Amino acid sequence: MPQSERGVVAERLQEVFVARRRGTAESLAQEFVERYQDQFKRAVEVFAQGLGEALTYLDFSGVHQRHIKSTNVLERLIREVKRRSFPGEGSLVNLATVVMLRATEDWAFRR
Repeated sequence: MPQSERGVVAERLQEVFVARRRGTAESLAQEFVERYQDQFKRAVEVFAQGLGEALTYLDFSGVHQRHIKSTNVLERLIREVKRRSFPGEGSLVNLATVVMLRATEDWAFRR
């Protein structure tokens, strides 16, 4: 997609996801597909295929839509799990040190 078209296309696409009702969002999406399917065929095909899942948050009440629509909470959780599960070299050294100190304490108390 040419750089000159990106802003206009992005605005049209954003209209779909700002809609508060599923019917409105689907009609805006259909207009988007009809308008851009000749210019950006592959991109529009991918958009149309994933639209059903992308609009799932609209099946919930308006109070919950804002939280479901954004994946920020989920992304932060995944990032935190990765950080804790796959520590860096410094964290591994600290962990190994703590394990060795505990083992040394256990051996000292057994004597």
